[in-house]
Amino acid sequence: MKLLKFFPILGLLALTACSSIQVSTDYDSSVNFSQFKTYAFMKSGIDNSQISDLDKKRILKAIEAELNAKGYTKSENPQLLVNIFTESQQNVNVNTYYGGWGYRPWGWNPWMYGPGYSSVSVNTEGVLYIDILEASNKELIWQGKGTGYLTSNKNKKEEKITEFAQKILSELPQ
Repeated sequence: MKLLKFFPILGLLALTACSSIQVSTDYDSSVNFSQFKTYAFMKSGIDNSQISDLDKKRILKAIEAELNAKGYTKSENPQLLVNIFTESQQNVNVNTYYGGWGYRPWGWNPWMYGPGYSSVSVNTEGVLYIDILEASNKELIWQGKGTGYLTSNKNKKEEKITEFAQKILSELPQ
């Protein structure tokens, strides 16, 4: 019976450990974030981002949805400016498996016969930075960074971008 009490905790740990996006944030602790209600995107910074215009639109749409859900309103006369920038790198993974003769330290295993082989996989790891600046003086007051693997599948790409924005902006103080 006592063991049953630990299953929900183990399940929660398993879900958080399997998160595909790692988030870190930093902010100016002297700033009272509850005073801000409006935002706008910083066009000059976003235009310099080295990603496709379609991906920029996806990212901005996801950020807008998250900020609106948090009670912020998009405005022509904003209190906050939102900027993004991205990085990516390809990771090459080489795994070698040895067939051996079937004997292992824990005993004989007839299924271990055969030659070894190698597999190579390439993944693209992306980083999305979301910067929030105070509009009056253009000082950075909050930065969120999300790191995770990207996909080229259009349908999954939109889901992944939404997940990036949700996880990063969940750390925004209010």
